[in-house]
Amino acid sequence: MAAHENDTPSGAALTRRGFLTVTLGAGGALVAAFHLPAKQALAQGGAREFAPNVYVRIAPSGAVTFVNPFVEMGQGSFTAIPMMLAEEMDVDLSSVTVEQAPADEKRYGNPILGLQVTGASCSIQGAWKAVRGAGATCRAMMVAAAAQAWKVSPGDCRTSRGKVIHTASGRERSYGSLIGPAAALPVPTDVPVKNPKDYKLVGTPAKRTDARAKTDGSARFGIDMRLAGMKVAAIRHCPVLGGKVRKVDDAKALAVRGVRQVVAGDDIVAVIADHYGAARKGLAVLEVEWDEGANATFSTAAWESSVRGALKQKGLVSTNEGDFAALRSGAARVIEAEYGAPTMLHAPLEPMNCTIHARGNACDVWLGTQSPVKVQQAIQRATGIPVENVRVHNFLIGGGFGRRLDAEYVEQAAKIAKQVPFPLKVIYSREEDIRHGSFRPLYCDELAATLDASGTVTGFSHRLAGSAVIARFSPPWIPANGVDPDAVDAAEGPFSIPAKYVEYVPIEPPAGVMTAFWRGVGPGHNGWVIDSFMDEVAVATRADPVAFRAAHLGRNPRAKAVLELAAGKAGWGRSLPPRTGMGVAVLSAWGSHIALVVQLRVAEDGTVEVQRMTSAIDCGVVINPDTVVAQMEGGHIFGLTAAMYGTVTIDKGQVQQSNFHNYQLLRIDQTPAIDVSLVRSGNDPGGVGEIGCAIVIPAYINALHAATGKRFRNYPVPVKELMA
Repeated sequence: MAAHENDTPSGAALTRRGFLTVTLGAGGALVAAFHLPAKQALAQGGAREFAPNVYVRIAPSGAVTFVNPFVEMGQGSFTAIPMMLAEEMDVDLSSVTVEQAPADEKRYGNPILGLQVTGASCSIQGAWKAVRGAGATCRAMMVAAAAQAWKVSPGDCRTSRGKVIHTASGRERSYGSLIGPAAALPVPTDVPVKNPKDYKLVGTPAKRTDARAKTDGSARFGIDMRLAGMKVAAIRHCPVLGGKVRKVDDAKALAVRGVRQVVAGDDIVAVIADHYGAARKGLAVLEVEWDEGANATFSTAAWESSVRGALKQKGLVSTNEGDFAALRSGAARVIEAEYGAPTMLHAPLEPMNCTIHARGNACDVWLGTQSPVKVQQAIQRATGIPVENVRVHNFLIGGGFGRRLDAEYVEQAAKIAKQVPFPLKVIYSREEDIRHGSFRPLYCDELAATLDASGTVTGFSHRLAGSAVIARFSPPWIPANGVDPDAVDAAEGPFSIPAKYVEYVPIEPPAGVMTAFWRGVGPGHNGWVIDSFMDEVAVATRADPVAFRAAHLGRNPRAKAVLELAAGKAGWGRSLPPRTGMGVAVLSAWGSHIALVVQLRVAEDGTVEVQRMTSAIDCGVVINPDTVVAQMEGGHIFGLTAAMYGTVTIDKGQVQQSNFHNYQLLRIDQTPAIDVSLVRSGNDPGGVGEIGCAIVIPAYINALHAATGKRFRNYPVPVKELMA
């Protein structure tokens, strides 16, 4: 999923009076309910305004509660967003407690996406203006209440650490003591936020508020849920994707000690027991006859062939600037290449799970989800219970990467849970999670560049085919031209080229094979093929790859700046040992700009040793630099895993990988030194959750070329192709 800069529709500005309402809530707390400003939905050309609510509570003790509409899955939003609020309110970050918002799309929808989802690297972007504005307004009301009590001018007062101070006399009032008088005041309009030069908290390193709990084991994830009387279900799908249950013999499973029940659905079977161990044992002896269905002959080779074949068709044009066809006919040189990107899985360390208690016309569900309203809708489809009667209890998430944006696994679990009278925890085993997860789309690409006599790129064409994830996930986001906006996000590249042509051919895998968001689908794919192709063009023209990119970034100074910074930090251009190479890549996406240099060595037996990764990112205003660096480090490792090992093999309709022994993750001894530089700018914050992953694959593949002289247009590269 992708978000775009400067996408507030004209006329969407809200006055501060319409922005904030203040009341005294339960327990005498001051409750500030403010509306996030409406922003354009992801669909290009389909502006839709949406005004969700976020709540700030100030208790008589002065403690501040922030109800966060964005979930925490390792990206640091439970720290960075409260930092914005604390900065503008002039309170200590330690005084702010974060609560997870309930499922309520009208009040808590993401202002950029229009749905209550956490994704697209837009939590900080979505909260930036609204949260600061609400904090500033709350602070102004505290000052007004104190000034009124002291019969002085508000301009004679200042705030510090949750107190209003009368500058001349030194008198002080805590925020907690002012909540009654403040609630009686009219809400001020257009309260200015702080000048960044006055920031004391934003831009400084802050310890993650969830770090201690995650370190000492007290942090609670969905899989940790325990309820009185709860049973646990282990499940199994048909080995063939999309297959169905034909017949079940449960005699042996029911004979296992602790097993209570066997439930069969259309596409899964579940063994319910007192604990997970018994459920797994029962599942191991359960006899199931499967209807393998139409996918019994499906394979990744067949999938790639269908996508490659789709490129022979006329697609949907998303970009047509200049006249590429005319340039091509008169170009001094034309360079063409075919690229591709494999399908991959999410494989989060916390496997998919949820605990459901369905009773009558009501239901509670406990899990970690990126999309709580979709969870409600999934349970409604499975049980008929109205959405408003489904309570979602959201936990910390042990790995999302886009997998937990979907809720098809919740719907499966709810079909089982509605057949039992007790709370039921349903757990996907690691094997079920990998073999029956959702897939990143498989893509094929045709690229062409026209060059003039000096070797400058004058025209660029990009034709791509692959699955349209947004068309499935949120059809209203599809604009009038029918182009899936995520599939073509960053498909033009960051480069300043006079003529650009982008054409997209949507092609879906068969039913039963669900494609989904995977830590930046569009830019993650398009960034790889475009930058690696530009590297290919640079080499073909005998140009230095960094200088060649810089020369084509004339209208993108932020991208050029990070490119030159990363190259300088990496020591670009220095002499390297044999079979050692540096590769560079640059990407603009999610409102941010990043460049990465990968240095690696390829041994004669084909073993790759990645020695160093040096990146520079301009993500606008940096809220918590420690979080941004951590995001880059984690994203680089995630992306390097994909570049070196990320592929799924489907044969006869069955995923051949099953666990981390054959769906490999980067090991700690393989992890290179990582150096991240942050470019501080005055621009509004951009996203950082996905761009650190998306930049890796082109830089890695370009480094392989520099080390071996071989050009690779898909990945991961087989060892035999890297051997001397």
